[in-house]
Amino acid sequence: MKDKLIRFMRTQPIVPILIFIIIVAAIIAGGDFFSTMNLTNVLLQVSVHGVMAVGMTFLMINGHFDLSVGTTMGLTAALVVGSQGNGMIPAILIALAAGAVIGIINGFFVSKVKMNAFVVTLGSFIGVRGLIYIYTKEQALVGEIMEFAEFGSSKILGIPTLAVLMLIILFLGEFVLRKTAHGRNTYAIGGNTEAAQNAGIAVDRTTFVNFVLCGLGSAVAGIFIASRMNAATPTLGWPDTNLMIIATVALGGTKLNGGFGSMIHTLGGLLTLGIIRNVMDLNNVPSFYNMLIMGIILMLVVYADAKFKPLET
Repeated sequence: MKDKLIRFMRTQPIVPILIFIIIVAAIIAGGDFFSTMNLTNVLLQVSVHGVMAVGMTFLMINGHFDLSVGTTMGLTAALVVGSQGNGMIPAILIALAAGAVIGIINGFFVSKVKMNAFVVTLGSFIGVRGLIYIYTKEQALVGEIMEFAEFGSSKILGIPTLAVLMLIILFLGEFVLRKTAHGRNTYAIGGNTEAAQNAGIAVDRTTFVNFVLCGLGSAVAGIFIASRMNAATPTLGWPDTNLMIIATVALGGTKLNGGFGSMIHTLGGLLTLGIIRNVMDLNNVPSFYNMLIMGIILMLVVYADAKFKPLET
């Protein structure tokens, strides 16, 4: 029994963490935390980070990460709001195309030119930040299409539409990871790139595709947050969204050096951080304490990633 418990803790580390956080939240916030309105609010709040975390999970299992996801989200939010004069669907397609292009650029330089992902995506992080200021002229943009704003506040069976879509995207991502050749190749490359290459796996192509998926996830997040706000600001996604997404995925158990992880684990990490933020908001804790706690969590995640080798599920 003890051996089974230890194995469970090592294969599903986020489960006991999430249970512990829910118990603490119940003690601190009481009935306010379990109210339908508050739980719905938690799902809505994590939906934006959730779609970005899907792309980042693919990339981190692959053995890389993307520092540009936050500014990509900010740029695509500005584009989907600023181009609404062309209609809602064209505006959404423009935003998705922009996210894909950023992913293509990152993927090309990492997979084809063999540059370090940290350097490449840091460059994108800074460059895209500049594009946001150029496009917005350092001014907030306000949406023109009411249907777009209504989409961000709509619900399906009492659950926010954005949260439902996030969960659908997350489970589709899990299906791709577990049931397709691309997913199996992603795990293989993250586990041992040289062995994957020798086995005939298209390492460069798989890595390239995962960078594009990460860019598209950031674009979807930009559309989500722009719809919620019916606006976009030049500072959206700045300065720490990228690190929060990496922390979310790593907290869920995905290894920073690749080869291990899943979308279900990522969902656990997402809910854990979302509940922590929510409880702090319910208790009117100043935002700088939130930043301190998130920083401590990130350091613990990095320590655990280096210290413990997870078992295969």
